[in-house]
Amino acid sequence: MDTFRTPRRSARLALATAITVAAALTGPVSQAASTSSGDASPGAAGLGDPIFPLDGNGGYEVSRYTLDFDWQAPKTPFEASTTIKATATQALSRFNLDFAGNTLHEVTVNGRPAATVRDGDELVITPASALARGKAFTVKVTYTADPTQMRHRDDAIEDYGWIPTPDGTVLYPQPNGAKMIFPANDHPSRRAPITFRITTPAGLSAVANGRLTDRTEQADGRVRWTYDSEQPVAAQLAQLAIGRFTFVDSTGPHGLPIRDVVPADLVAPTEQYRKLTADHITWLEERLGPYPFNRYGLLVGDTDLGVALETQTLSLIPKADLLGDLVSAERNLVHELTHQWTGDSVGMKTWSDLWLSEGHARFYERLYSEAHGGVSFEGTMKTAYENHDQWRHDYGAPAEPTEPNLFKRMRYDGSTLVLYALREQVGQETFGKIERAWVTKYRGKTASTQDFVDLASKVAGEDLDGFLHPWLYGAKTPPMPGHPDWVVNPVQS
Repeated sequence: MDTFRTPRRSARLALATAITVAAALTGPVSQAASTSSGDASPGAAGLGDPIFPLDGNGGYEVSRYTLDFDWQAPKTPFEASTTIKATATQALSRFNLDFAGNTLHEVTVNGRPAATVRDGDELVITPASALARGKAFTVKVTYTADPTQMRHRDDAIEDYGWIPTPDGTVLYPQPNGAKMIFPANDHPSRRAPITFRITTPAGLSAVANGRLTDRTEQADGRVRWTYDSEQPVAAQLAQLAIGRFTFVDSTGPHGLPIRDVVPADLVAPTEQYRKLTADHITWLEERLGPYPFNRYGLLVGDTDLGVALETQTLSLIPKADLLGDLVSAERNLVHELTHQWTGDSVGMKTWSDLWLSEGHARFYERLYSEAHGGVSFEGTMKTAYENHDQWRHDYGAPAEPTEPNLFKRMRYDGSTLVLYALREQVGQETFGKIERAWVTKYRGKTASTQDFVDLASKVAGEDLDGFLHPWLYGAKTPPMPGHPDWVVNPVQS
């Protein structure tokens, strides 16, 4: 998610604190299934993430989501179902899904009706019989979806959830808005493939992450679109859009399929900047190695959305980002593309690791921009350095966000400054090796801040924990290597 353009835009906490994180963050599924229902216990109601303690759920791992949506019209409720294939990581007497709003109809587990209770954004499901540890099970949730659901944050995200367009919708599920779209295990560390089956009226198209596997015209004139995400997706990176779209296909490096999805009247006005994608991929591959997915493309949002989003393999780009000046457009395009390596392929273990996702995306955005008509990278980092103590005071250190400050300035230029400092410390050649090792070792996996520190130390051949820890967690900004003249401004209360 990019923030280049200026944005327009607890009793339950006690329950969350009581969650045992060790029990929630379950290990590998046992090969020996538990058969005694007396051993069964409830799955944790959340993963205990420091930022969103109730996001995600314990006791199971999802292997696939299948979403069936019978879309009708903008801002109009429609019938939907979500089928979840999962495996129990403990003997389960009950378990939770993250699910907000929407009108619930029925929940079945392995084809049998299950008892349900809705507790805020938690859907608590009690199956007819306990689920044995290590066994696969299937949950089906039928409901009436509400495509007007939207929430607001007072940071760079602004509005998220269902984002209306003149003839349909796009999704903005970051950070935890996927639960407004479908019931899920909604935490960035929990990823699974998604099958999308969307039925639209004649004249409208549907698009989602991954590959179109089927398009069937039905007897009543409606069209059913089926997409397969191909790789596992974190719920916050799911995309599903409906509208009067034109699909523009092209080819990127090494024959990579590129598919842009564009409102019909925006095809020509956005073409100049959209055609740059192949060059952007080539530039990033020179620094980060092979593009990590099977395809890529831009979804042009016909909305007033203030920020773009790195939805996996199909970045959501508001139309305004593609109708302005070239330098600004390329900054946004390179930022979201970089996320495909860092944030999408290499996922976050906790929300406190967001600095790795946004810091890397901003780093390469600014590095590219400097070489293509933008401002000096060093100059922007000097400005960030001057303000870093203030940002630490206002928003927390880079790897220590709080929920209200999660997507504030520190997670962008403030986090880029950490990577810049690392590059100054170890040198450009070693830094490049660290970066390629990072996206290679953790491709398709989740990783933490400590994982990054450990890998950087190994590649550099020196213990970098003592160097990086003050940058990531300290109350005061450390000296910048190679720039003894850089000075941090005093904090203003």
